[in-house]
Amino acid sequence: MYLNYFVFAILLNSVGIVIFKSQLNYGVDELQASILEAYKDLPIAIVSFLIASFLPRIGYKKAMLAGLSLVTLACLGMYFGNSFDMAKVLFATVGVSFALIKVSVYSLIGTVTNNQKEHNSLMSSIEGVFMIGIALAYFLFPAFNSVQDPDAWLNVYWLLAAISFLSFLFLFFTKFEKEVAIPGANFMDDFAQMFQLFAKLLTIVFVISAFLFVMIEQGIMSWLPTFNSKVLHLPENISIMMASILAISLAAGRLLAGVLTRKINWIWILSFCITMAMLLVVFVLPQTVGLDVKEINSLGDIPLIGFAFPIVGLFIAPIYPLLNSVVLSALPKSLHSAMTGLIVVFSALGGTMGSRIVGYLFKNVGPENAFYYTLIPMSLLLVSFFILKKLTANNLDVLAVNNKGH
Repeated sequence: MYLNYFVFAILLNSVGIVIFKSQLNYGVDELQASILEAYKDLPIAIVSFLIASFLPRIGYKKAMLAGLSLVTLACLGMYFGNSFDMAKVLFATVGVSFALIKVSVYSLIGTVTNNQKEHNSLMSSIEGVFMIGIALAYFLFPAFNSVQDPDAWLNVYWLLAAISFLSFLFLFFTKFEKEVAIPGANFMDDFAQMFQLFAKLLTIVFVISAFLFVMIEQGIMSWLPTFNSKVLHLPENISIMMASILAISLAAGRLLAGVLTRKINWIWILSFCITMAMLLVVFVLPQTVGLDVKEINSLGDIPLIGFAFPIVGLFIAPIYPLLNSVVLSALPKSLHSAMTGLIVVFSALGGTMGSRIVGYLFKNVGPENAFYYTLIPMSLLLVSFFILKKLTANNLDVLAVNNKGH
């Protein structure tokens, strides 16, 4: 599960790099190149919505094997195709495959853990490994790049194809011994289960919370390089490398949360984290605006305050995996796949919305003020934690009674 998630983190986060290379190598403009984001995100949302409820019937192992084989072929296709059209095919394939992988991984966590604390811990550590993959993409692609050879960067796809194929082999020879509960009586009944989840107040509050969180995370991640360039006046390469600090702090926060949730209740971890994130926005962000920056040629030349805001990742990191884990733990295992489908759909919508809103604010209220808007969804999230605590506690009580009855 860790390896499967890791390779997709690198591929998904490479979209910005491929957009940049497409403009240089394939002669497309910014607007044409930006379509690659849609080729990546739309298949994730559509496929998750359409097939999440069916996956227990098809089999999680088969679904993940299909995703890994597709992405291996797409990486090889990108190397040999070397065109903008092939880049579209690559990201569409990555989107479809990631939907299969994410729904399967999230659903399988429920089958290999025995209680909410174990579920919280495994979910956080898997999401932490995902963020390490995202951070690695910032360094992996430049390592293969060459000023002399404009096609040298394509060699990275041999490595990514090899990792995907290795994951395929590991998974192929892994035995899945536990039976997975199937939600409905047939395919249509499976699909209906996803819509029935919307009748639950727990689902409504949760999808709003997931939407709000991804809105914050993507809004900051997508626009931090622009903030670094326009507000801190950092050189282009340094601005991009600084964005990797956010990804690294997100990874560290999730891995740390994986350890802490075994000892501390999730509600106190999340309340502390969102409060610290809000304090960073209120007290640290103003210190970076109007910073008198001297000539900067490396990360070592940046004033310490320049590193402070990306550390917000350390505090917002545990929110997404813990929210997902808490809600999945409160539902019967037969509904984990359907709920994961909703998680992926609303995460994709929240990410797109967050990036658009921050982009609008950058243009209309200025890059130095845009990130203050995150205080609104952060405040709403803090309230939602306590509502979810009450609703999940009720659901866990019902689950315990049902399990005793069986």
